[in-house]
Amino acid sequence: MKLTREINVYLLSTVLCIITGCVKQGVVKESFEPAKPEPIKLGHKFTGAIYQEGMNVGFYEDTTAHYVGDILTIRLLEKATATAHSSTKAEKAQNIEMPPPKLAGDAVKKDDKEVLNNQVNAGRDFKGSGASDQSHSFDGMITVTVAEVLPNKHLVVRGEKLIVLNQSDEFIRFSGIVRPQDIDQSNSVDSNKIANVRISYAGEGVLSSANSMGPLARFFQGNAYPY
Repeated sequence: MKLTREINVYLLSTVLCIITGCVKQGVVKESFEPAKPEPIKLGHKFTGAIYQEGMNVGFYEDTTAHYVGDILTIRLLEKATATAHSSTKAEKAQNIEMPPPKLAGDAVKKDDKEVLNNQVNAGRDFKGSGASDQSHSFDGMITVTVAEVLPNKHLVVRGEKLIVLNQSDEFIRFSGIVRPQDIDQSNSVDSNKIANVRISYAGEGVLSSANSMGPLARFFQGNAYPY
């Protein structure tokens, strides 16, 4: 009997792990390792000049990020507010009067009341309303590296910041596509000017575990629970 109970508990735990996935949610799944600069490949033909074929020489370039491995600072200025309100009202009224038929030129009466006098009243009324409000804000700074230079010279950037605390490890991960024209002289750019932005802010450790549901609680709060 005791063995059967242990087997049932084991099977229930296995099913809960499969349903809940036993996987952390909300983390961007991609590599955030710093990109290494691409080595310059020089041709075998040397002309004695300062400029050699294959070298990246820009006489009018500044010190901002241009190539793979360059560093760029992102100012996180994410703020969004969405508000939606709707109201619907429909109303319809209808009145139909049918004159009573006559027999032998006179109305059909009983106790001095017209028996066949008919009148129909119909009406419909509907009212509906709804409201939705949502907002979020994210401020901060993170320095990333250029992972790829696209053919149109736009920069694919990725990076992460890890903060090791006493009881928890907090990290910020960022990726996106930057136009070189949007980078200012301090080699920084606002996040609201970056395309395809992905920002992940999460943590690992005792504090994060205390603020997250366990597998059993996620099961009863999820769609898999039938009641």
